[in-house]
Amino acid sequence: MKYYMLSILLMLLVASCSEKKTGSTNAVENKGNPVAYELATVEKAGVSTTIKLPAELAAYQEVSIFPKINGYVKTVMVDIGSRVSKGKLLMELEAPELQQAVLQAKEKYVRSKTDFSIDKEHYGRFLEASATAGAISPLDLSTLKAKMESDSVLCNAEKINWQMQETLLGYLKVIAPFNGVITERNVHPGALVSAASKDKPMLELKEIDHLRLQIDVPGDMASVLKDNDTVSFYVSSLKGRKMTGIISRRSMNVNAQYRSERMEIDVPNKDGQLSSGMYADVIIHSKGNVNALSVPRSAVVTSTERKYVLLSRNSKITKVDISTGNETASKIEIYGLLNAGDTVILNANDEIKENY
Repeated sequence: MKYYMLSILLMLLVASCSEKKTGSTNAVENKGNPVAYELATVEKAGVSTTIKLPAELAAYQEVSIFPKINGYVKTVMVDIGSRVSKGKLLMELEAPELQQAVLQAKEKYVRSKTDFSIDKEHYGRFLEASATAGAISPLDLSTLKAKMESDSVLCNAEKINWQMQETLLGYLKVIAPFNGVITERNVHPGALVSAASKDKPMLELKEIDHLRLQIDVPGDMASVLKDNDTVSFYVSSLKGRKMTGIISRRSMNVNAQYRSERMEIDVPNKDGQLSSGMYADVIIHSKGNVNALSVPRSAVVTSTERKYVLLSRNSKITKVDISTGNETASKIEIYGLLNAGDTVILNANDEIKENY
C-alpha cells in the first residue's frame, strides 16, 4: 500500500512539471489571469495580394463646342456618329451685322492709312525745305511732325480693329480641334445661338481611337504602384476578354473624401470595340512592401479609436499602435514600433488588458 501511494505521488509530480514546461514555451499568461494566449511571430515580409477595382473608360480628349459669337446656324456638316479629322469644317454660322462691321473697319483703316501717307509726304517736303534758312518756320515743321505721328497711331489702331473684326468673322466657321467622333448634336439650320448661353453645347466631340481607363486606387496600395506597372482589366461587353495596359499617369494626390488616388491607363481603340463611358474591372497585383512586417490577421485589433497588436515580451503584454497595408485572408502588413522576431498574441481582442 505504501509503494502504491508513492507511485501515485510520483505520477502527479511528473504531470505537473510537464504542464508547466508547455505553458512557458507556447503561451503567455496575463498576471492574475489563468488564461494562456497563443503567440505568433512578427515576420519581415510584404504581403502580396490581388484586388479588383471598378474603373471607367473615358475619351482621351473631349470638347463641348459652344458658339463664340451670336449668330444663326447656316449649315451643319456633321451628325451624331460622324467621324471627323482635325481641321474639318463642322458647321457654319451667319451674322450679317458682323460682316458689315468688318467692311466698315476695313474702310476706316484704308482711310487712315491714306491720311498718314499724305501727312508723311507733306512732312518730308517741309523737312527738305527747312534746310534753307528762314524758308520754313520751326513751329510749322513741328506741327506737321506731330500730325504725322498722330495719324500713324490712328492708322495702327484702325488696322488692329479691322483684324479683330476679321477674327470674329472667322468664328462663324466651327472647325474640329482634333480627330474624333461627334457624340452629341443639339442645333439645326436656322437656330439662333448665343455666346452667352452655356446650357447645352452645339456639338460634342470625343477622341475614341485612344481612351483613358480611369481608376481610383486606395491610398495604401497606390503607394507601392509605379508608372509603367502592368495591370489587367476586363470589360463586360467583350464577354470576359482579358486586356492589359500600363499605368500612364497618376494624379499624385489622395482624395480626402475617399482616400484614393486617381490613376490612368492609355488604351488603344483603333478597332472601335470600346466606347467612352464603359465600365471595367481592373485587376491589380501588388507584391507588397519589402520593408513591411506581417502578422496573421487575427493578431490585429481594430477599434473605433485605434488599430493595434498585443506585443508579448518578457511575460508582459503591451498594446502597440500600428497602421496596415496589403492583406490576404490569412496575413496582413503592419507598420509600427515593432521588430521582426517579436511575438504578438495570435487571437487578439480588445478585452485583453495590458500587463506591465
